[in-house]
Amino acid sequence: MTVRTRFAPSPTGYMHIGGMRTALFNWLWARHNGGTFILRIDDTDQQRNIDEALGPILRAFKWLGLNWDEGPEIGGPYAPYFQSQRGELYRAAADRLLREGKAYRCFETKEQIDQDRKLAEAEKRTYLSARRSLQLSDTEIQQSIAAGQPHVVRFLVPRDQKIVIDDHIRGRVEWDAGLMADPVIMRGDGSPLYNFATVIDDAQMQITHVVRAEEHLSNTPTQVLLHQALGNTLPQFAHIPYVAAPGGKEKLSKRKLAQYRNNASFKKLCDKGDSVFSQIGLAGQAGLDPVMVEFYERVGFLPAGILNGLLRLGWSLDDKTEIFSLADAVKLFTLDRVVKAPAGFDPDKMVSFQQHWMSQLSVEEKVAGCLPYLVKAGLIVGHVSNVPGSDGRVENVPHETLDFVTRLVAALGDRIRLFSDVLDVAYFFKDEIVYDEKEFTKRVAKEGVPALLAGYRDRIAAMPEWTVQNLESALKSYCEEQGQPAGTLIHALRISTTGVPIGPGVYECVLLVGRDRVLARIDAAIRQATI
Repeated sequence: MTVRTRFAPSPTGYMHIGGMRTALFNWLWARHNGGTFILRIDDTDQQRNIDEALGPILRAFKWLGLNWDEGPEIGGPYAPYFQSQRGELYRAAADRLLREGKAYRCFETKEQIDQDRKLAEAEKRTYLSARRSLQLSDTEIQQSIAAGQPHVVRFLVPRDQKIVIDDHIRGRVEWDAGLMADPVIMRGDGSPLYNFATVIDDAQMQITHVVRAEEHLSNTPTQVLLHQALGNTLPQFAHIPYVAAPGGKEKLSKRKLAQYRNNASFKKLCDKGDSVFSQIGLAGQAGLDPVMVEFYERVGFLPAGILNGLLRLGWSLDDKTEIFSLADAVKLFTLDRVVKAPAGFDPDKMVSFQQHWMSQLSVEEKVAGCLPYLVKAGLIVGHVSNVPGSDGRVENVPHETLDFVTRLVAALGDRIRLFSDVLDVAYFFKDEIVYDEKEFTKRVAKEGVPALLAGYRDRIAAMPEWTVQNLESALKSYCEEQGQPAGTLIHALRISTTGVPIGPGVYECVLLVGRDRVLARIDAAIRQATI
């Protein structure tokens, strides 16, 4: 058997991080077994979906490197891969069920059905379809259709059987068909409902494993009965746990972003995004929040970091291994290692995985990822090509600028956790800086410090060549002469030249800022401190 899995999103304009985790598990199971992964678009709800809404979904797959074997843009043997284009298949299957007496046209009104539900509730019994329309003759049915009487097609549930599946994650699950209402499979306008279209598509595309979120477990009994009625080979099922909100047990939802900001780690990630997007022209853009995949791409995560984090949301190899490359995951992934309990979304954990994979990059690779942010923020000259991903190629950057950015990134080292972190040191690219007021008062505007700075400034101004070694030597010898601890001048020098208390080594900062700007900034700091 060739394993065939599918991910079938509804195009909503966003790619939810939880949905991406489901897609990853499908992709891994197919790749682990040398099978086929299908991307199918469930766009049956035409009022909800718009053409451009598909873009973020395809973008997320491409950015993460999760290629699909059949689906949009590439086609395949079971095309089309959009439900909106497969109407004939659904109508033919519905007609077959009608002919075989396994479905019926239901002319009951909404008022009748609501009354039946209220009666069942009052009698404290499960609501079941009244099936009044089964009493109509063929002639009466045709007359009603000809008269334009509203109706739907319902599947006739065989109420005398049990429905059983052996779920790869949930184990044995049973339902009593005698407690199921007859589901609508086709609307009055001839369009299919989700459960029906899904069954037709899964069968026609020969899906062997349906790996999906646990909220679809309630759809399973209806789908199993439909498969059986149509004589299909039943796929195997694996219902994975939902991704829980940070610090909670409820499902992660875009609608509760304001609530999640009360979580410190989630807020930190949101604040990072707000800061970055305001600098690169994406402030206020819909869909850029930590619940959506595109947020991570835009803010400068690596695909490897996100994939590692998604894999560990509900799957484990053992009780100690955390780091997995995509190649490792393909070799090791099995459905029996997926947990049943909801997997809590931990922003700090996602950043931790990102930090590991960033540390594996060369300086040149880090530079390539940082350049788009510098260009978009207007800090350097260049052109960002229109390529999905924060590592889009940057062209026309002057050689001296590229050399400077390379030196800067090398000096920053592990401080670059996200590519956008380079924006935190924008002071290296600007003529004027903004002081951290608290630190300036503490480190520079302090009795004796301006004079200490002025003396060191004169000493280094006279030096013919600046290196880390001679800048450091000059500072230490000067402080010894003045009877001052070196730390006092080091802190004052850092704040004076960068405006902030943290960054690369202070002497590396001085070299990166450059002689002329360093001397000018020290002069400006002294003036500010002595006002």
